[in-house]
Amino acid sequence: MSNNFKLEKEIADETEIHFSRFGLQPFIYWMAVAVALFHIWINSFSILSEIWRNSLHMGLLGSLGFLIYPVRKQGSAKFNLIVDVSLSILTLAVSTYLILAENALYERNGVLTWSDLMVGGLAIILVLELTRRTSGIIISILAVSALSYILWWGQYIDGIFFFRGLSLPRVLYRMSFTDEGLFGTAASISSTSIFMFILFASFLLKSGGSDFIINLARSLARQLPGGSGLVAVFSSGLMGTISGSTVANTVATGSITIPMMKRSGFEPKFAAGVETAASVGGQIMPPIMGAGAFIMAQLTAVPYTKIIEAAILPAIMYFANVGFHVYQNAKYQKIAIDNDIFPDPTNKVLREGIHFLVPIAFLIGMLSAGYTPAYAAGYSIIIVVISSWFSREHKMGVSDILDALALGTKNAVSTGILLISAGIIIGSIAMTGVGVAFSQMLVTYADGNLFFALVLITIASLLLGMGLPVTAAYIMLAILAAPALENMGISLLGAHFIIFWLSQDSNITPPVCLAAYAAAGIANTKPMAAAMEAWKIAKGLYIKPLLFAYTALIDGDIWRQLDVFIFGLLGLYLLASIFTSYLFTPIGPKTKIPLLGVSCLLFLPDLRLHLIGFALTTIIYLHQKTQLQSANRS
Repeated sequence: MSNNFKLEKEIADETEIHFSRFGLQPFIYWMAVAVALFHIWINSFSILSEIWRNSLHMGLLGSLGFLIYPVRKQGSAKFNLIVDVSLSILTLAVSTYLILAENALYERNGVLTWSDLMVGGLAIILVLELTRRTSGIIISILAVSALSYILWWGQYIDGIFFFRGLSLPRVLYRMSFTDEGLFGTAASISSTSIFMFILFASFLLKSGGSDFIINLARSLARQLPGGSGLVAVFSSGLMGTISGSTVANTVATGSITIPMMKRSGFEPKFAAGVETAASVGGQIMPPIMGAGAFIMAQLTAVPYTKIIEAAILPAIMYFANVGFHVYQNAKYQKIAIDNDIFPDPTNKVLREGIHFLVPIAFLIGMLSAGYTPAYAAGYSIIIVVISSWFSREHKMGVSDILDALALGTKNAVSTGILLISAGIIIGSIAMTGVGVAFSQMLVTYADGNLFFALVLITIASLLLGMGLPVTAAYIMLAILAAPALENMGISLLGAHFIIFWLSQDSNITPPVCLAAYAAAGIANTKPMAAAMEAWKIAKGLYIKPLLFAYTALIDGDIWRQLDVFIFGLLGLYLLASIFTSYLFTPIGPKTKIPLLGVSCLLFLPDLRLHLIGFALTTIIYLHQKTQLQSANRS
């Protein structure tokens, strides 16, 4: 069986079996390849206008999405097929009309004909239906609520959220024929940076990069206590640099690391929690930090390279925190070193797979040189192919390149449609001024208290995380809450980093936590138990925003950043010991209370307090060491 046919069958099997009965999988495969090539062209050579590019992006991804994500999984296969193919064709027709009607619409000074109104409305309906299929009903409901607020019920609200309303033709014009709605900022990011980075990741994975990453992690952790768990931390951190997706991270690494952890002696729920918490790092680990990082660059006008630089130390702290939980849990449970994790030493793994790091280094180099992320990703794809030719087992041929193109497009559909749909919410907020009103309300309720404002934003993040994916949660919170944080003295980048980190909890917040569900399935444990374990281990998601707000971790000079980083790591180690009941030796409840106080000293923005915390930690360590020596002598 050829690689092409394997991927064709994989795409069909992952969606709906009736497609394979009617022979659609080859068409889906080749259409996905064509869509990928189109995006490479428009991001490397084309001079299409932003509206045209985004409209074609919506039409192609939407048309493919209706074929990949069926209207329902039960019922008549033939009826489902007719509905999905009809909607697929209609999406392409709507996209084409929006492009061809642009000049005539300008000549009429924006006055819509009946056909313009119909097509503009259809564009919104099609996007919302596909969003329901790919990301769930919540985002579609929010978008409909936003539109109805503009058209109808905003005029019935008293106070700062009162809105007189706009006419239906005006709303359809701004949502479907300008860059304020469907084809605005979010769609531009999707059609350029995000699509190209997803495509770059698919080439890396197809070239064997994931095998190299997991093998490298296994070789690094094989001589450490809890090494099987640390493999999950190392591999998820490295995999995050190419996937930028929590669920993809969980499945790719968890299928290996979770059984390994269980075999070493870790509880199934702990193994699933570690993998989930570690995989959250896929969204925060440079150089590819998920869709949210590209949106952050667009919203803040901060270069993507600066965002990467600011993210490095916090990301290391996050993964270190997860690693502390694994190490301390292994020591507390006396889990032995597993020498069978991986037989090959690190130098051999690096020697055989170092070429996989070349494309990532090339990508970082192009970004540092000032090239746009989309342009840099396009040329880095070429380097992936060339680098693979230095591998004995993963030389990419024509069929592998086609597979990577198809897989990248398929992976981009859900994210792309989500961002296009988010444009409705973004446009609604801009048209109505709700963002300014919400920011004023937040400042009023917080009464100038930054900590209380952070608590309110955290609660909002938790609530949004129960129904929205990470990217959608970040977009909404960034638009609504970032101005309020800036008014309280937080820098623009710091405000967005706070919200970006808090929005990551939608991956682990029950009851909607897809990454935890995926890990629980692999570990054969209860999803909620895995989610709660992951929530405990991933507490760095809530600590880092406090450090962003009160310390120099984001905006300070390098020495102040290193001060926060080094002592913050020690504080995280102490904090992890409270949850695992192990510091340097096992500890009881009486020791945990003073440890909490010492850890707080290490997080506070004062070097003198850091030194006091370090001194107290040293005293605790020497005390525990003395106790251990006395116990051994007796």
